[in-house]
Amino acid sequence: MSDDEPGPGGSGLVGFSDDVLDLAESVPPGRVITYGGIAAALGRGGPRHVGRVMALEGAAVCWWRVVRADGTLPEHLASRAREQYLAEGTPLRGRLDAPLRVDVARARWIPDPGEPPDPDTSRADP
Repeated sequence: MSDDEPGPGGSGLVGFSDDVLDLAESVPPGRVITYGGIAAALGRGGPRHVGRVMALEGAAVCWWRVVRADGTLPEHLASRAREQYLAEGTPLRGRLDAPLRVDVARARWIPDPGEPPDPDTSRADP
């Protein structure tokens, strides 16, 4: 399977991207989902595919709510994310003056598999 075909049957990156962004936008304030959590919820792709979508198109959604499995974000996003986490009351680990890490065990959001993302949380068109 190539990077352009995330998931069984080659579902295509375009539809996959929309699904990733819709799910990312559905994460409630103060909660997070991992890259792998999004892939698992969608039943296709993997953490790297989700990371690629978020890197290329994630600015239109609440990108700080999608984290690595260890609760970190890429270093260049950490300071902007910190402001959002503090404003939303997202559980964090360690000291506030240390590298940022979300307490994934406490903040993890798991989407209801039978419920589609909320249509009222539409993202801005780029």
